[in-house]
Order: sequence, then structure tokens, then C-alpha cells
Amino acid sequence: MELKSQVFRKMAPELDPLRIGTGWKPEDLDKPQVIIESTFGDSHPGSGHLDKLVEAVRKGIEEAGGFGARYFCTDICDGESQGTDGINFSLVSREMIANMIEIHGNATPFDAGVYLASCDKGMPGNLMGLARLDLPGIVVPGGTMNAGPNMLTLEQLGKYSAEYQRGEIDEAKLTWAKNNACPSCGACSFIGTASTMQIMAEALGLALPGSALMPATSPELLNYAYEAGKRSVELAYLPELKPSKIVTLDSFENAILVHAAISGSTNCLLHIPAIAHELGIEITGDTFDRLHRGAKYLLNIRPSGEWPAETFYYAGGVPKIMEEIREHLHLDAMTITGKTLGENLEELKKNGYYEKCNSWLEKFNKRYNVELRSEDIIRPYNNPIGKDGSIAILKGNLAPEGAVIKHTACPKEMFKAVLKARPFDSEEECLDAVLNHKVQKGDAVFIRYEGPKGSGMPEMFYTSEAISSDKELGKSIALITDGRFSGASTGPVIGHCSPEAMEGGPIALVEEGDLIELDILERKLNIIGVNGEPKSRLEIEMILDERRKAWTPKEAKYKKGVLRMFSEHATSPMKGGYLEY
Repeated sequence: MELKSQVFRKMAPELDPLRIGTGWKPEDLDKPQVIIESTFGDSHPGSGHLDKLVEAVRKGIEEAGGFGARYFCTDICDGESQGTDGINFSLVSREMIANMIEIHGNATPFDAGVYLASCDKGMPGNLMGLARLDLPGIVVPGGTMNAGPNMLTLEQLGKYSAEYQRGEIDEAKLTWAKNNACPSCGACSFIGTASTMQIMAEALGLALPGSALMPATSPELLNYAYEAGKRSVELAYLPELKPSKIVTLDSFENAILVHAAISGSTNCLLHIPAIAHELGIEITGDTFDRLHRGAKYLLNIRPSGEWPAETFYYAGGVPKIMEEIREHLHLDAMTITGKTLGENLEELKKNGYYEKCNSWLEKFNKRYNVELRSEDIIRPYNNPIGKDGSIAILKGNLAPEGAVIKHTACPKEMFKAVLKARPFDSEEECLDAVLNHKVQKGDAVFIRYEGPKGSGMPEMFYTSEAISSDKELGKSIALITDGRFSGASTGPVIGHCSPEAMEGGPIALVEEGDLIELDILERKLNIIGVNGEPKSRLEIEMILDERRKAWTPKEAKYKKGVLRMFSEHATSPMKGGYLEY
């Protein structure tokens, strides 16, 4: 077969000299051309080390007879922008990364792609971009950082910060936590959005088996990058393995079942539907709810569990999770290896993969003087942590399109409750009320106008941490928002409430003293009373109709730039919050 790159060379006579001017040798021009997309940059620990992995990829490509061209579109860090208006740019950055990959890959000819990212928006942005390009390609997850002293990990900073503001710890203790929470490059060492999306890349069949969420400092990760480079050259001649051919509804169902087993980030409900949309497949919150019901939750890693995320690989990683739930998986799903998922799992058992993982676990045990076993980290299927997945989609007159809660991180006391509404139109107002004890037991605290069309859909991380770390409020109030949460968030927090307030959704109509029904097991989220008094369903409908007539849309928060574009074109959170033109 004639490669795309060679066809383009005949059409564009300037192509060869321009590439030679870039540093390519004339003999490189005849080789399979591989675009290497990465989020490398001095932006945060998840991307700061990717240049080393890129070079390992290039070496693999070269030794397989291809030529690798480096393209970069770095991502921002949700953690660094947390608590500021900078976090409003987070979700839209996913769209911009996907757009740039589309532009890079279509403006000049390439035969295959390798995509490297670690973190919250970089990984889903690359997955959306590779799906949109639809070139044969392979993902290299950037791995996770090590834990710090005393197994300190970054998601604990929210707790330390709230404790400091309440006067429970001194500044020296807070400074110690800040200085030790990120001891190396890689994604944050807990099952947040970054870790979840690395795992999703492998679960979808787009990364080499066993490569997701390895320690970023491990030499094994460089080996995976090298092998991915070699494989990309083979993929250049295998158009039957381009994303649209191998990633099917079965692939997405496999990934969502893995998501249930790991108690993955709620932000995955934004990213998986957006990636599926690029491939013409519809995934919604209802898909997640259906597959999570009755699913076994197995992973004992923070924030819902005990251990830092580096232990995930030591316990066997994605393959081990899949082995435990294999009876529920589509084992005939094709993967980037050219083999089915079932074939990949069998091959790993034969080639010593699990023995290698265990050797790293022994080193971890010596470092921290513990005696962890793999089954302490990834629980056996017959001894799960939970039996109903990890997330639930709640619906009712407050969220007709749905809202999401990670019930594995929610206190059991809040699984069924009737609460009094305390609405706020910004996170700053709400956080001040929580920290200064202006919120009482039994309140349903609302933060609204924070959806995609409202302000870009930022995380409500500090407010959720302030609530969950409060010994009294953490088990007696709920936080409800049309914004989203960090993958590290815990507590009674409900996000993605749709339709959002900016579109006139019911969350915009909530008033002080309304009674809010929360029932996680029955998947209910309703307004059931006014001024503390219960009302019938018909009465509530009439009251909401009157409020809707009196409601006035808020003025757009952003008048120019990328956030104005996002607010005008973003879909509902329950569809993925992607740009729709």
C-alpha cells in the first residue's frame, strides 16, 4: 500500500525542502511518517517529564524504520489554578488540545500517531484528537508520581488547607505538606481524573497492555514508550487498526466497567461521552449508571481507599482489574496490539508481567516499612470493597437530565436525606459560608452558574474539601452544583446538575428554605417542599412554573475569548460538555 505521506509529497513540492530545513535527512522523507503528539511543557509535574518519553518513542520509531516528528500542545494544571478564575479555563483546554491535534495531523501528512499525556485534560484531549484524526495510533500514558514521606499525596492538601483555616493546624504543618506532596513528575498519586483517564486509555484498547499509571520514574515506562514507537510504524501499514475500526461500543462498555471497579473520577462522565462523540458513538450518564449498578468496586487506592496510586501498577494495574471482572467484559474487543482483549490478558500471564509487578511491590514495602500484598490494593472479585459500582446518576425535578455523585466517597448517613436549600451563585460565597459556620446541619448547599455555559465548569474542590474535612458538616449536609468536582473530591457532593443554571435549569430556581430530597439508592434528586414545608408533586410543579416565568437569565460572565466561545457552544454536562457547532 502507498502511504499517505508519500502521496502528499507528490502533491506539495515544498514539503520535502521544508522538512529538510527542519532537520530531516533526505532519506527520512521516504520513511513512514509518525506524528508524536505530547503535552510536554514546564506546566506541571504530569507534563514536565514527557520529553524523555517522547525521545524513547522517537528511538523506537527510528529503529522500526520510520521517522517521528514531535508536536506539542501542553496542558494546564487544575491543581495550580484551583480556587482562582484560572480553573474556568480547564475544561475548554481539553477542546483546544483536541483542536490542535486535528490541525497538526491534517495540515501535513502523517501515516500514524503516538500520543503522550498524563493529566486531567491532556489525556482526554489527546484521546479526542486521535479519534478525530482517525490515523492508526497508540497512546503512551505518562504515569503517576511517587508518594511523599508518610505516603503523603496531593489530594490531602485540601484537608490540610481547611484545617489550617479553621486553626486546627499551624502554618508549619501546612508548609510541610506543600513541600512534600509532589516529590516527582507524573500524575498526582491518587485515583483522580488524571489517573482515571490514563486507565481509560488502556481499557479502551488504545495503549499497550499494562502501560497505564506506571510510576513516572520507572525505567519500565521508558521501555513502554520505546515499544509504542516501534508499534506505531507497524500501525502505519494497518489501516484496519485505526481508532474508528477498533474502538466500539463494546470498548467503551469495557472501560466503564473498569471505571466502576476502580471508583474512577466523576469527570470521566464528561470525557468518555466526548471521546465517544468523536467516533459517532453515544455514551451518556445513563450508560454509566446502567453499568455501575451491581458492579464490584475493587480498588483500595486514595481518595476512596488507603494507598497511593503508584501501588496500582505494583498490584497488576489495568490487566489485574480486568482479570478480576473478566466475566463481565467483552473479551473479543480488538486492541491496538492487533489482538483481542482476551488474547492480551492471556499473553501477559505467560510473559511474567505479574511477577515483575510484584517485584516492584516488594521494593515499595521496604521503602515504607509495610507488608502490602497485591490483593490489599486490588481486592479479589469475591471480596470487593463495594457491590454497586462507584457512581450514581440522580434524576428528578431538580435535575431532569441528571446529576452525578460518587457514592463510594459519600457518607452512608447521606444516602437518604431531606435537606434545606442554601443557594449561592458563586463558589467564593459558598466557601466563606462553610468555613465560617454559616451553614448548618441538614442544609443542602448549592453552588450554581458554574456549568459549561455559566463559567466554563470549574471544580468546586475547596468547598467540597472544606465540607468533607469538617467532622460535623461532612456527614450532615450535601453540596449540589452544576459545576464539577476534582477527581480527588470526597463527601456528599453532587455535580453536573443538568440543565445548568445558565440555561434556566431547575437549579437556578431553587430558593432558600426549599426542601431537597436526596435518595442515592433510588437515584432521586427532587425539590419536595417550600419554606421548610412539604408540598405535593403537582404543587411543586406549579411553584417552579411561576419561578421560571419570573427568572431572568444572568448576563454572560465572559464577553470575549475562548470562554465566550465555550459558553455559547458547550453541550450539557451529561452529554460530555464538548463544543457543538
